[in-house]
Amino acid sequence: MNLEELKRLREANILKHKQKKKAYYLKKKLATASASAKLSSKPKYIDYQNELFGGDLQSFTAKIKEIAHKQKTYVASREEIILAKMEEYKRKKKEYYEKHKNERLQYDKEYREKKKEQLKSYRKEYYQKNKERILAKQKENRLRKKELNK
Repeated sequence: MNLEELKRLREANILKHKQKKKAYYLKKKLATASASAKLSSKPKYIDYQNELFGGDLQSFTAKIKEIAHKQKTYVASREEIILAKMEEYKRKKKEYYEKHKNERLQYDKEYREKKKEQLKSYRKEYYQKNKERILAKQKENRLRKKELNK
């Protein structure tokens, strides 16, 4: 093969690649456009004036009672499901903690040992910063206890 033929083949391959790329992006664009068109379709129009006040006051009150009844039954049915899920979660959590109690206690012990010095320094700094406030609270508590004991 000579140089001219290689250049021609390269340009042909680049052109094919560009066409494939363009077709891919056009296909994606059409897919997203059709998906957004489905989502943006307008819901049917409900004339609430006619729906609720379509006749007289009795039809309005009947409609309101019907709506309230539907909502109440829906909430009641969901309440049972939610309470059952909460109970199941509590049971699983309790089982998990009972099963892994020893590992958790061991981890807590190791953590406290590891952070012992850091906690000591933190508490010391905290007490130094808030010394007056802490002492004032302690005095108030002592006075309250004395008054209660009298």
